[in-house]
Amino acid sequence: MHTRTRVLPPLALAAVLLTATACGESGSSGTGGGADGGTSAASGEACAPVAGDQLVVLEDDQQLQNADNVVPAVTVATAQANPALVPALDAVSAALTTEDLIAMNAAVDVDRQSAEDVAAGWIEDSGVTDGLEQGSGTVTVGGANFTESTVLANIYADVLGAAGFDASVREVGNRELYLPALISGSEIQVFPEYLSTATEFLNRQVNGPDAEAVASGDVQATVSALQPLAEQVGLVFGQPSEAADQNAFAVTQALADELGVSTLSELADACGDGSLVLGGPAECPDRPFCQPGLEESYGLQFAEFRELDTGGPLTKAALQQGEISLGLVFSSDGALAQQ
Repeated sequence: MHTRTRVLPPLALAAVLLTATACGESGSSGTGGGADGGTSAASGEACAPVAGDQLVVLEDDQQLQNADNVVPAVTVATAQANPALVPALDAVSAALTTEDLIAMNAAVDVDRQSAEDVAAGWIEDSGVTDGLEQGSGTVTVGGANFTESTVLANIYADVLGAAGFDASVREVGNRELYLPALISGSEIQVFPEYLSTATEFLNRQVNGPDAEAVASGDVQATVSALQPLAEQVGLVFGQPSEAADQNAFAVTQALADELGVSTLSELADACGDGSLVLGGPAECPDRPFCQPGLEESYGLQFAEFRELDTGGPLTKAALQQGEISLGLVFSSDGALAQQ
């Protein structure tokens, strides 16, 4: 769920953290790995780790991960009273890309620019405010307490301001706190949400905690599942953007270039000797979105699994230092910015 703090240490500090902190037991998934914890795979060498500073996400071409595209959430009352509001937010969705998220997160977390300045710069560069339908009224945009959400909230507020609204940003807590506030419309009326995470949260709200999952890696199918749930709680969702912040798997650019791969399917084709070393959180060997999903959806085989963190500095530093071949990251992480 998107409640994590997204302030990331510089890459040099990440390397120090990796050195100072144990990576977890080698081969803890039961899929191999030598007792010495080395990266040389017993079954082959074709896809053994290759160190490199630049990280790149491989395309999830079999849609293993749920589609967590950025999507505007608005109270029904606000949308109905202000016909120009949702189209203004949809203009943001039409322009926003995952590469934009990566660059903006890096600008705040690594370059230490303010979220407000980064949001304003993106708006100016994108031209998203050109030709907006004009409205009026006071609107408060909520933003969760991590970098990306704060930037997106400022983008929404500034674009709504350009569309004639008196818009401001209010920082809120996690989804359990802010979604009821959004539904009531008393404190916030607009929020930059994530498609699948919001869908499943509302699914459990409406249908109970044991409701069967309805979100998937298919954006349009997930939108169709979300709409009736949103209607039941008094929300309207705009168009999802291409930009997504979801689980993803990264390699070093050096390894991708060496193998000539850009997708997880291509990685599976290139790495049939089982020499890959996978890194991620402790639950990865048991979770369908992680090691079991990679094995079942892509046919990937691993020499070993190394217990690290969930898309954090340990996993990224392990990739960069050639300790693991493939690591679980977040698709919009600022550490993925081209250096």
